[in-house]
Amino acid sequence: MTGDASEIVLSKRDLREVAAFAAACAEAVLEIFEADQPDDSRPRDAISAAWEFARGGERGKSLRDTASAALKAAKSADTAAAREAAWAAMSAAASAYLHPLAKATQVKHILGAGAYAARAAELIAGDDRNVGAEHLEQTVHRATPVVVDVLKRLPVAPSGGGRVGELIRMLDADLRSLTFAE
Repeated sequence: MTGDASEIVLSKRDLREVAAFAAACAEAVLEIFEADQPDDSRPRDAISAAWEFARGGERGKSLRDTASAALKAAKSADTAAAREAAWAAMSAAASAYLHPLAKATQVKHILGAGAYAARAAELIAGDDRNVGAEHLEQTVHRATPVVVDVLKRLPVAPSGGGRVGELIRMLDADLRSLTFAE
């Protein structure tokens, strides 16, 4: 090895579980975006595409297109909270494209939707970080043993990324501390 990231094995089941986890995280704050932009279905469409993949659909153009559309929807949001909620939806659709590389940057594919959702919840509550921490606790309960196993195959989340990066690292640490009964 020359310092390059090694590959990890990711099954279709692994990717589907990650997508389901991310979709559930984004869905929890979708109403924040929809209150801001009631006629814009792009984040909802991205979450729906993630759920469709998680439930056995194909990993293809629909996921890429809806993720891109949710990203564009975030740019049209009137509030920071709505923007973060749209980014959570974008992350849910993009989570199906977790790469089989043991790189810390891949952690965001698993935890991005949860972190953006927590940030949206904080912002809608007047930037209350206690709300974000409570939201992360709920997010931890959404994680399945498969999601935690996939996460543990990767290095810990990288530094940086502002408040969302901080939330990713908090969620990463919380999930890595979980153990499940066999």
